[in-house]
Amino acid sequence: MEQLHIIGGHRLSGKIRISGAKNAVLKLMAASLLVENECIIRNVPLIKDVLTMIEVLRSLGVELSWEEEAVLRIKPKKELHFFAPDELVREMRASVQVMGPLLTKVGKIKLFQPGGCVIGQRPIDLHLKGFQALGAEVVEEHGYVYAQAHKLKGVDIHLDFPSVGATENIMAAAILAEGATVIKNAAKEPEIIEEQNFYNRLGARIRGAGTDTIRIEGVSSLRSIPVDYTVIPDRIETGTYILAAAITGGDVTLVDVIPEHFEALTSKLKESGVKISIDGDMVRVCADSKLKAIDATILPYPGFPTDLQPQMTAVMSLAEGTSLITENVFGGRFRYVDELVRMGANIKVEGRSAVVKG
Repeated sequence: MEQLHIIGGHRLSGKIRISGAKNAVLKLMAASLLVENECIIRNVPLIKDVLTMIEVLRSLGVELSWEEEAVLRIKPKKELHFFAPDELVREMRASVQVMGPLLTKVGKIKLFQPGGCVIGQRPIDLHLKGFQALGAEVVEEHGYVYAQAHKLKGVDIHLDFPSVGATENIMAAAILAEGATVIKNAAKEPEIIEEQNFYNRLGARIRGAGTDTIRIEGVSSLRSIPVDYTVIPDRIETGTYILAAAITGGDVTLVDVIPEHFEALTSKLKESGVKISIDGDMVRVCADSKLKAIDATILPYPGFPTDLQPQMTAVMSLAEGTSLITENVFGGRFRYVDELVRMGANIKVEGRSAVVKG
């Protein structure tokens, strides 16, 4: 799809069921490389990134099939390949998440360097430093990453930044390492808790996900048992619908949500005047009054998520007063501002901040 035609000026209302979390599904699909039997993953969204990851895994020697709507069956072969086609890695940055599982299962990897993306440079140096700390030999050459390890050994690793991808890749690489691995300044995202739970189902010994310190006790092998896992709802999709309701003055109910996963957003919107009520796994958003400008600082989880920063900036362009949106996760994430200005928004970018006059 090359174009979206949007007819604006309408208040959103109704009830929506939230999909499974993309950022959890992609990582669990990569994690399935360590499954000795087979696994079923439920609540899988049918989106392009999932379809690309299916092709990545097939290229590595994994059998995948759709059992029914949103249910994916995965069965790795005994012998896996250690590299994926360049075009697939270029197509989706999340393909780097196969590195940790492959290093554990096969003992070596070759992967095209993903480089940056439209929201700025996102190098994988923290992933590679983690592999080296565990004892892997890592070489970067001619645009590729090569890594090899005969036997990884547990170690304490302190991340310079709480990178989600690095935390996940190091966690996967440490599962069968000799001894204990401790990841300090680890990312705390709910998707990492999902991976911990998934790996522990297989017989891994991981604890601490959701905190800044994760401890992995290496095990000699994983269980050869089938795994049936249901993915958590997507907190970014949830937040996007919440903000869409806010900007249109809508009244929207979202079902199958985990409210504590988006508290940073709802607390800010309540401050802005949006009415938000929570009942179990449902949240109702009612924006029937003029929004007030608020400031928001973008931080790693549990702070305000960077993936909702553009939507929040758009909402604040219609609020009364001046807002300051400060981005502390990804540089270059204000590139969309020029387009909002073309639509009539009054926004000025100053370094890592956007000054939004409603």
